Amino acid sequence: MRRLLPGLGLALAGCVTVKAPDKPIEINLNINVKQEVVVSLKKDAEDFITNNPDLFPK
Repeated sequence: MRRLLPGLGLALAGCVTVKAPDKPIEINLNINVKQEVVVSLKKDAEDFITNNPDLFPK
């Protein structure tokens, strides 16, 4: 019995196969960065107007 177990383990180890998929793996990441850009531009515009009051009279 002791001699049979290692041989059985080796026989089962050879049955594992790894196969690449037929189609490419597709990862779809929909990331919206619009809000950050708008906030950044708004802050930059406010700073520019504040620092140059002669260009934008009220």
